Amino acid sequence: MEDGNGNDPFKSSALQEDVHQGIDDDVKVNSKDQRDALVGEPKCVICGRYGEYVCDETDDDICSLECKQALLFRVANSLLPVCSSSTQRLPATDECLYVRDSVDRSGPPSLTCDQTELLRNKLEINVKGDVVPAPVLAFSSCRLPEKLLQNMETAGYVMPTPVQMQAIPAALDGKSLLVSADTGSGKTASFLIPIISLCAKFRQNNLSNPRKPLAVVLTPTRELGIQVEDQAKVLGKGLPFKTALVVGGDPIARQLYRVRQGVELIIGTPGRLIDLLTKQDTELDDVKIFGLDEVDCMLQRGFRDQVMQIFTALSQPQLLMYSATISQDVEKIASCMASDIITVSIGKPNRPSKAVKQLAIWVETKQKKQKLFDILRSKHFMPPAVVYVGSRTGADLLSDAITTTTGIKALSIHGAKSMKERREILRSFLVGEVPVVVSTGILGRGMDLLGVRQVIVFDMPNSIKEYVHQIGRASRLGEEGDAIVFVNEEDKKLIPELVDTLKSSGAIIPRELGNSRYNVVSLPSGKHPKKRKYGG
Repeated sequence: MEDGNGNDPFKSSALQEDVHQGIDDDVKVNSKDQRDALVGEPKCVICGRYGEYVCDETDDDICSLECKQALLFRVANSLLPVCSSSTQRLPATDECLYVRDSVDRSGPPSLTCDQTELLRNKLEINVKGDVVPAPVLAFSSCRLPEKLLQNMETAGYVMPTPVQMQAIPAALDGKSLLVSADTGSGKTASFLIPIISLCAKFRQNNLSNPRKPLAVVLTPTRELGIQVEDQAKVLGKGLPFKTALVVGGDPIARQLYRVRQGVELIIGTPGRLIDLLTKQDTELDDVKIFGLDEVDCMLQRGFRDQVMQIFTALSQPQLLMYSATISQDVEKIASCMASDIITVSIGKPNRPSKAVKQLAIWVETKQKKQKLFDILRSKHFMPPAVVYVGSRTGADLLSDAITTTTGIKALSIHGAKSMKERREILRSFLVGEVPVVVSTGILGRGMDLLGVRQVIVFDMPNSIKEYVHQIGRASRLGEEGDAIVFVNEEDKKLIPELVDTLKSSGAIIPRELGNSRYNVVSLPSGKHPKKRKYGG
């Protein structure tokens, strides 16, 4: 498969494989190939897996050649002096891994102002607002309930990601936040952890009515709501913390009964929650935290009035608003909802994750199906994969065509299917029974699709923001993934922004895309647009 310039876009990946072939198979190359450490066994000082080897230059336990390289780099670029025998250090790259040997309940030393600034610069943590707390280097520094820390450790939360470093201490300080970070960067945990901590402390100290919820989190889709609740249950296990899922597609009577039994957190979609407020007389006057996941979507027309109706029913709650993309309009609305809001952004705003390798292929509409089949039959197909299309009918037809033509089992998922169907399709996909899911934008927002490392954008969405969200499904917590996008002149409105997005990520731009007559720079009215220089 070649791009518009006749080059093989996967050549660099093949070269990396050739380099690895010369390494002794007995030595683990990547940390993901190493098993978890058992009780009493040495742990890798980088990732915490089984420390099978000892670094010959530092005498530290490591699990693989990858972690040895990371260790040496961090030793050479340490931001802080060694703080203990475990050589715990601040992260020196945007991977946000600091060297550790065991769980340190006392936490690392607090940062000076200079160290805080240096850390934020290194990890591209950008903040705006008054009195922003310093980032934390370990979850144990956040004064969280001990049971919550144990649940986090069991769930695999060993060290905070950049967004968690900054957002969790700020939220625990009661600050209202507007947060932008890459898809798969750990945003959900960064608002759930403060919510669970606050709710547990209120209940344990009898500071609230046990029959009334203390927090509400809204999501744009049922699937995302289900996912957020699942994660909340894992983190809140064993604490005085119960949840209720309030979404369309399930019987309202059962959801109402759950809420009236007494829960700490309601997770729902706006329409169904309004039904409970207006028709079922549900009281939310004790709500302390109001969260909006995928806030840019939630404050768009269609959702905005519903969100504001719910917000006005609350008593000046703390706001936690998150998304991978945030527009200036959303910033303005957020500042009106909370005058003292703190803005946190990780990396460059509204840009795809650096871990996602984008490949744009210029392909005419009539040839798109065949091109997709060719990819699915090639060595470049990396299941499980998500294929994004523009319509429900298109999803059904394309999934059938994939199964019939290639023999690869594919299912479609979209809003016209029942909740039961959608849950079963997602389950089959995530456990590996189905290699390909063809989806509308329903899986493009916030969904944590574990294991997915390939996304194919068959139909370009209506905006570059949606494109950023869709290809973000191919990366979680910085792990590399591939995004293949089909583009032609039917996508003319998005071509200039797509070219900019590809350039910013260092992706190859097909000749047809770069030379398209639609690849123009917008100028003030009265002036003629200028054509972009290909490759410039």
